[in-house]
Amino acid sequence: MDFLKVKEMIVDMGLSIVDEVPEEELVVIEDETRGIKGMIVDCEGEILIIEQPIGKFSEKHYRWFLEQSRFLPFGAFVLDSESNTILFRNTLRLDTLDLEEFESTINSLEIFFAEQGDALIRMSREN
Repeated sequence: MDFLKVKEMIVDMGLSIVDEVPEEELVVIEDETRGIKGMIVDCEGEILIIEQPIGKFSEKHYRWFLEQSRFLPFGAFVLDSESNTILFRNTLRLDTLDLEEFESTINSLEIFFAEQGDALIRMSREN
């Protein structure tokens, strides 16, 4: 699968491309109804990297994110040590990628927001 087909999948899912860096095969997408804002979709060689910034949280909440990763069907929470930002991240193989696999990543995050949105809001206010 190439960058143009990834962009087609994004549009087919009803997600908006709000920024693009074609020479890096990277787009930033949004769909606020799903909680997607500033999600990076990056074709890196044979891998598709999907990252959604969640926010900055105090270290006391890092364990909670690790525990939540266990319940995600796809993807995991990671810490960007440069910005101290929690990210949702998933990597997929481009050569076998299909719409259902890409959609599963988005749905995984959407379900997390639906189930844990109140906890995220509460923790973000503690910072």
